[in-house]
Amino acid sequence: MNSLLKRLVEAFTRKRKSGYAVPESSTVYETPRIPLADVIKLYERDPTCKASVDLLAASAVGMGFYTTVNERYEKAKEAKQIVDQFNENVNLDSLFCEMARILIACGNDFWLKIIPERITNLHRLPIDAVEKIEQSYVQEDLKIPFRINGYKLRNTYGGEILDAESVIHWKINCIGTSGFGTGVLQVLLHSLVFQSDRRASFAWMKAKIEKIMPKIFEKYAGPDVLALLEKADEETIQKFERAIKNRSEEGAWLFYSGKGDIKPLMLDPKARFEYYINHIVNQFYLGCETPLPRLFSTPGFTEASAKAALELQSMLIKPVQRYIKRQAEREIFDVVLAQAGFNPKKAKVRLNWGAPKTPEVNIADMLKATELGLIRQEEFRKNVAKFGWEIWEEPETSLEGVKP
Repeated sequence: MNSLLKRLVEAFTRKRKSGYAVPESSTVYETPRIPLADVIKLYERDPTCKASVDLLAASAVGMGFYTTVNERYEKAKEAKQIVDQFNENVNLDSLFCEMARILIACGNDFWLKIIPERITNLHRLPIDAVEKIEQSYVQEDLKIPFRINGYKLRNTYGGEILDAESVIHWKINCIGTSGFGTGVLQVLLHSLVFQSDRRASFAWMKAKIEKIMPKIFEKYAGPDVLALLEKADEETIQKFERAIKNRSEEGAWLFYSGKGDIKPLMLDPKARFEYYINHIVNQFYLGCETPLPRLFSTPGFTEASAKAALELQSMLIKPVQRYIKRQAEREIFDVVLAQAGFNPKKAKVRLNWGAPKTPEVNIADMLKATELGLIRQEEFRKNVAKFGWEIWEEPETSLEGVKP
């Protein structure tokens, strides 16, 4: 009996493979390395961070979008109308604008499908609503996170686990097997440990500098003045000692008995901190990944520098635009089409940034169209008036025979 039990245990016990760190559970729960609520605090309270994120978000989705459809699809008009109507009902353009700021700042944004089985409405979750992401492994004996199974909400929001199918998770710059994305502001909140040395985060250093600067101005804009009073009596000395203890932050005159002399206390001119401050500020701008705030805050930028800055930002924005486009088409447009009875692969409803391009019309084409009878003379007159032609009265002769 003991031998049979031993064989059963050996048969149903999973052996670990050499070289793998294998946890006991079949799933893994991941929390963000830096709480996303802390990232939003930095966005809300630091002008540099807010300006940088807003500029990047406006560059990504601020121009709006329009949809196109495969014209060869037999139900192309109806399919496009279904998607456009859904976009209007949920105000997708506004959702993109709100999402883009959080996505760029935090690397994540979460949209809840109100009815997962049939998508009819979308609702953005608070950025701190998701506490953990539940991921399954590639296979039981290979413990590598592979697929997201659910999103664990914080107890403040109910503590439930939302199924992955009920959430649209927007994420950029995923590192390794992490289920969370990484925004531009996380790097400013990370500290750096190298061997036994620890460097504070750049957000902390910048905040520390900004906290100290007003105190420096208070101390040296109204400096203490040390006055030596010759042959002062004890009562006078005590009087000035009380004044010293109760002096204001703007500085005061300090006295004690001695030979007559006056010495203002000044900041040592050898203490040159601007190089250190510039380094911290430059690192901050690098972390924000947009040079445009420099154009507003630093003198000396030329038109060529501004053009180069815009080109650099465009390179950073295009991958974000491409990701939002593909995610919206796959997670929203295709689902809306499928549940309405259309074939998403044949309809090919696509999101396009900007405004639809209208064909350019020139005078020669309009003259030719009038000559061929494709447009009436009145229509020709109305159109050429838009080009600046002064039209006073109806012509006595027709345009027949007019060569373009």
